[in-house]
Amino acid sequence: MSDKPSEKDKPRHFIREIIDADLASGKHDHVHTRFPPEPNGYLHIGHAKSICLNFGMAEEYGGKCNLRFDDTNPLKEEVEYVDSIKEDVRWLGYDWNGREFYASDYFEQLYQYAEKLIELGKAYVDSQSAEEIRAKRGTLTEPGENSPHRERSVEENLDLFRRMRAGEFGNGEHVLRAKIDMAHPNVIMRDPTLYRIRHTAHHRTGDAWCIYPMYDYTHCLSDSIEGITHSLCTLEFENNRELYDWVLDALGVYHPRQYEFARLNITHTVLSKRKLIQLVQDGVVESWDDPRMPTISGIRRRGYTPESIRDFAERIGVAKRNNLVEFALLEHCLREDLNHRAARMMGVMRPLKLTITNYPEDGEEWFEFPYHPEHDMGSRKLPFTRELWIERNDFMEEPPRKFFRLAPGKEVRLRYAYYVTCTEVVKDESGEVMEVKCEYDPHTRGGWSEDGRKVKGTLHWLSAKYAKPAEIRLYEHLIDEPDPAKVKSGEELHQFLNPNSLEIVQGYVEPELAEAEPENRCQFERNGYFCADRKLHKPGERPVYNRTATLRDTWAKIAKQQKK
Repeated sequence: MSDKPSEKDKPRHFIREIIDADLASGKHDHVHTRFPPEPNGYLHIGHAKSICLNFGMAEEYGGKCNLRFDDTNPLKEEVEYVDSIKEDVRWLGYDWNGREFYASDYFEQLYQYAEKLIELGKAYVDSQSAEEIRAKRGTLTEPGENSPHRERSVEENLDLFRRMRAGEFGNGEHVLRAKIDMAHPNVIMRDPTLYRIRHTAHHRTGDAWCIYPMYDYTHCLSDSIEGITHSLCTLEFENNRELYDWVLDALGVYHPRQYEFARLNITHTVLSKRKLIQLVQDGVVESWDDPRMPTISGIRRRGYTPESIRDFAERIGVAKRNNLVEFALLEHCLREDLNHRAARMMGVMRPLKLTITNYPEDGEEWFEFPYHPEHDMGSRKLPFTRELWIERNDFMEEPPRKFFRLAPGKEVRLRYAYYVTCTEVVKDESGEVMEVKCEYDPHTRGGWSEDGRKVKGTLHWLSAKYAKPAEIRLYEHLIDEPDPAKVKSGEELHQFLNPNSLEIVQGYVEPELAEAEPENRCQFERNGYFCADRKLHKPGERPVYNRTATLRDTWAKIAKQQKK
């Protein structure tokens, strides 16, 4: 086992403290965790926090982490979800090293455990309907009511349970329930259901089973079977821990300990699987990997890096109480990562033609552009011609004070090229500016004046002759409401949507970006970070770039204010 991380290497949190104490006391001599998703949807960034915690703790302490699919509900589970989960975990940088397990691997063993509970008088077959069971469960202030079938004999219960397995009964005719206490203060402990009949083929076991174990029953026993030392769950499972412990103690099997940590909540972001499914089914988004979705595949397609997600998970830490994290912090982690690795490229999102009237019509020069201003990433040459594209918002006919970009009679620098001065404005019949005409100063080649004069405005540009037309997708929050707890599902969900979450503009990029591979990340100078869409972008064809994040770092501003 490797040495545990030092205090200075990793921020302390209660999970690390628990593991340290368990290893120091000899309770465990190793660390064995698991990431146990249900394959009933795509993983989201909340799952990413759990992935980083479970795989991260195992990695730090030289232990193991299993990837286990809790596949106990064949009505909602699909192979597509299994494959997407494995791809997401790998993309985040983790490997389960062959320890890929499924709750369905244990169906026979789980069934035998259930028979043992019956034999011990700790489980019984209930023939009430789901509605009757629910009605008799009681409330937080009133005890539940015993089932009329609660005192069936062991022999009768075993007979009925075996016949349930044999397929003699229809869906909902019987369930197997734990025999605990219908007056228990924890409602979950009021004879919870352990098995239900479901005549549905399973994505792995086919038609071999028509009864399926419930999640709470399966989860703890899967942990036990796999020898998990630290079962890490989010806070919504805190009340379930009592049932987790009861099942393991009732059977007398190896007993891992469950620890709960706060789930991830981010402003403007819904992480409820029910709501995410609704967004897909209602056609609000194109798919699970729509770049506006908080799914791991969605944020990957938008251009986020696995390193930025892992950094984000480390920074927010592991707490015992739920809190709301600013989305700006996630973007801050992304910008910090991309700032060092993303090449600086030229992209014009809303083009306006700039014509240099005193430049030769067939003139052409090539200027050297570094890929990064601070790191040695090399350089490339871009062509300069008489007709250029600039950003439309870099020109104003009647500019306000402190507008340092282009305006009639005003001089600006074209990055790495020349100084130009606006001499004429060309408009269409409606009065919209269609073209600006300028004159250049040939004594400012490279963007510096021989006479030492300086200008405050510097514009990025592209040669109209060589630039490649591109589809540029600009994303904003999908959810207008900052507090996700206020976002309702159902018909009300649509009232929380941002109608401007996606804007598609037709712009231009430099030729190299059209030839780049999907998922190529770069910074469009002065415009933000962008990524070649992993589904729509095809090298050599019309490029499609997604805006990953703007350049303005609101979190850095917030953090600076908090220090004052």
